[in-house]
Amino acid sequence: MALKPTIYKFKISLSDLNHDHFDSLNLTVAQHPSETLARMMARILAFCLHAYQDQDSLLAFTKGLSSVEEPDIWLKGLDDQLHMWIDLGEPAFERMKKATRLAKSTYVYSFNSKSDVWWKQSQAQFSALKLTVTQFNWDEIQQLTKLVNRTVDLSVTLSGESAFVAGSDEQVEINWQVLQSIN
Repeated sequence: MALKPTIYKFKISLSDLNHDHFDSLNLTVAQHPSETLARMMARILAFCLHAYQDQDSLLAFTKGLSSVEEPDIWLKGLDDQLHMWIDLGEPAFERMKKATRLAKSTYVYSFNSKSDVWWKQSQAQFSALKLTVTQFNWDEIQQLTKLVNRTVDLSVTLSGESAFVAGSDEQVEINWQVLQSIN
């Protein structure tokens, strides 16, 4: 019998000072049985970073690890055209090459202890692709997992290349570095 995903409910008060976007997000997130809390929280943070682009509530989590043909997060238009592809982890070059053909904009968020090695090995190939690659600080992502319960109320403030995330008892600052940008 297959393991079932664990469901989490997030209420996020989002203040994106980079884009003058303020929102309340109610997210239901399914954690795949093989997904770590750190990866799930990196997905939540990536979602928050792109929430300002979601004018019609079409930014969505996909089947993620359950479907290799889909990104972790996408933004589709009302015409079902893929506007944004967002992957987490250290994806292969061929996967991202395909993603840049399918979507108008493509993003990769690397977040774990292997990120530096992956980027050194992949940078030359990825530089030919029209995509943005960002690396979250691994230790800070791990600290973010301490805020997780099955029902979570968070306050997320985005400013510069930092996110200030406050839960009921703790707060964490998450920093990131843009490794490659299409802007």
